[in-house]
Amino acid sequence: METYYLVFMGRVQGVGFRFFFQNYAQKLDLTGTVRNLENGMVEAYITGEYAKIELLLKYIKNANPYIRIDDYRIKKIDYRQFDGFKVCY
Repeated sequence: METYYLVFMGRVQGVGFRFFFQNYAQKLDLTGTVRNLENGMVEAYITGEYAKIELLLKYIKNANPYIRIDDYRIKKIDYRQFDGFKVCY
């Protein structure tokens, strides 16, 4: 198990991004959080197997025709344990 910090740029707010992200992360048994940032980006913390995180990233790029990910950053961070996967407000 590893934990990653991600930041997504593009059309990722107001298009269901967090809902799709949370839903698919739960299906993959990933834990963490996802939330909107004031600058229009979305950040996420995810704990799980890296192969499953890669699947999540592939899925979210095509989850909804309104979502447009122009770029994202991913960084491995110190392990964090989460209770499920939550959307933060």
